[in-house]
Amino acid sequence: MEKTQPSRREFVKQSSLLAGSLIAAPFLSQATNYFSGSDSVIKVALIGCGGRGTGAAMQAMLSKQNVKLVAMADAFRDRVDKCYKSLNANDISEWITGYKGNIKDKIDVPEERKFVGFDGYLKAIALADVVILTTPPGFRPIHFEEAVKQGKHIFMEKPVATDPAGIQKVLAAAQIAKEKKLNVVVGLQRHYQNSYRELYKRKDLIGDITSAQAWWNNDGVWVNKRKYSQTEMEYQMRNWYYFVWLCGDHITEQHIHNIDVINWFKGGYPVKAQGMGGRQVRKGKDHGEIFDHHYVEFHYADGSILNSQCRHIPGTMSKVDELIIGTKGKIFAGAANIVDNKGKVLYQYQSDPKTEPDPYQVEHDELFAAIAKGEYKYWDAENGAKSTMTSILGRMATYSGQVVEWDKAIASGINLQPARYDWDAIPPIVPNEDGYYPFATPGVTKLGF
Repeated sequence: MEKTQPSRREFVKQSSLLAGSLIAAPFLSQATNYFSGSDSVIKVALIGCGGRGTGAAMQAMLSKQNVKLVAMADAFRDRVDKCYKSLNANDISEWITGYKGNIKDKIDVPEERKFVGFDGYLKAIALADVVILTTPPGFRPIHFEEAVKQGKHIFMEKPVATDPAGIQKVLAAAQIAKEKKLNVVVGLQRHYQNSYRELYKRKDLIGDITSAQAWWNNDGVWVNKRKYSQTEMEYQMRNWYYFVWLCGDHITEQHIHNIDVINWFKGGYPVKAQGMGGRQVRKGKDHGEIFDHHYVEFHYADGSILNSQCRHIPGTMSKVDELIIGTKGKIFAGAANIVDNKGKVLYQYQSDPKTEPDPYQVEHDELFAAIAKGEYKYWDAENGAKSTMTSILGRMATYSGQVVEWDKAIASGINLQPARYDWDAIPPIVPNEDGYYPFATPGVTKLGF
């Protein structure tokens, strides 16, 4: 790397200035322009054409409504091409379990409606009634804001931001979406899973919730190696999972699912957090700056505590689950049952694997059914933002080793995004002369407010 690149300190300064400009940005337009609920085609634009975007687009078109994909946008042309090819396959069962057949008749995306680059989302959103937002989460706030501004119904994947400034932006846009009566579904699919819905209906069986535990422990995910011809921005975009400004760290990108379940059943969000974490195994040059383990105590206003752990270390115990403990019993989310304090089963959810609906599909079925009927039923954006902020709160605690308060963290306006989005732009973090990235050190890293 050239010695003339800015230092991390300079990046932090630039990001802080950008945060101020975002907070001072003009309020969004109040104009509405959303699908009226008639029998006409519901036009969909896909923003983010990676694996999750491909799956989400398929699920949208597999809903029972008259849905048609009319536009696609991604930073990379090869991702648009791969996604388009997958969507037009004769057999899409590789993506959608149990489905035999194709969805070719629901795809109408000629070359002129395939948009590539950082600003392609603007043109794609303008062509649709509904937008699917599935880029790396660092881009979610600006994409969501624009979709709301243009008056579109929205499906967006979790998490919905990677920093407090992004959360502020999403919450502001969420309020406008509510005023415009725009349906917004966030990909926290446990809210659309029958077992969780039934457990939630019966949560009073365990009395007052006093504590909870949540896990996302497994081997980890993919790594994309650096290629010689790539700029630093392109490399980080290709290997986005390992950079906080793009991913939020795995406590935010994945563990949000489990954290969100506890928030949901608690009916609220933590007031503070403290925890520990680090890089013990996954610490190569292609592992960027994120930790490979986090352990957080989330404290709620009523004194209850969520003990949360997530780990990406091969060869260790794998567990993705939630346990909710009350004065009268426990909810075992993975086992889908409720027991009393003596171990007696008070409720057991029963399902037939052959008929049990896929919650990823249910998200889209319910969203598009509401849109087709002209109903306003779904506004997941506020909870999506606050559960995302919960995970960010935990990350701030593990990175710093300090107790972090919710109100101070969200009000901080800390912004991790680059000053501009372009292939020759310098990302918020760059490697040292040896190719390694600086990372947080508990007890040394400061919170920034």
